[in-house]
Amino acid sequence: MATPIPATDTVATQTLVTGTEGEPENQPVPVSVAPIQKKKYTKKSVRLVKDDDEPGPSQEEEPEPEVITRSLSQSELRDMRKDFSRHPGEHIITWLLRCWDNGASSLELDGREAKQLGSLSREGGIDKAIGKKAQALSLWRRLLSSMKERYPFSEDAVCRPGKWTTMERGIQYLRELAVRELVYYDPDNAQLPTDPDEVRCTRPMWRKFVRSAPSSYANSLAVMDWKTEEAPTVDEVAGRLW
Repeated sequence: MATPIPATDTVATQTLVTGTEGEPENQPVPVSVAPIQKKKYTKKSVRLVKDDDEPGPSQEEEPEPEVITRSLSQSELRDMRKDFSRHPGEHIITWLLRCWDNGASSLELDGREAKQLGSLSREGGIDKAIGKKAQALSLWRRLLSSMKERYPFSEDAVCRPGKWTTMERGIQYLRELAVRELVYYDPDNAQLPTDPDEVRCTRPMWRKFVRSAPSSYANSLAVMDWKTEEAPTVDEVAGRLW
């Protein structure tokens, strides 16, 4: 006779699973402040940048980041007066080119700040016009426009007379001729350059350059000609002359 097998009871063991509570929705996203480093004299800006993961309708465009600027300090304005003031006896076009080389195009000032620069050019008409426009403009644009206001006709703004003696001085003179061209460009025409080295060396400019050359250079320069219809830039010409 078979012995009955006793039934074995099975007990289901329940396992407790622990977990973390969900983070609350709509938790505020911190706003980070990213300082923008600028060159000397340039106004410092601070941009308020939002996190890219911040929830919101994807079809809506985000507003432009807020830009906070500060005015130039008195010490910065004094440094600018020192670096951009015209030297006694310095030719007006030579002074403008030196201002470009010193970075006048990267310095932005409003009318109030420009007036505090005082007598940069040593000519009352030019200095008064430098601070005439109230909106923020580069110092370079202010210098060019004030020069044009003081000398409205191009024949009145002459470059330094005399002959240059070295090729380095000759290229300097060619760049001064380019600055003179820039003075009478339309500042609102974005197609025109603001850099003297990007100005096209026209045939009238080239003739003035050749006439100012010493006899040791004049003959070789006189036979130079452009192979293309479009005039080369001053920088390209300078590269050929060295």
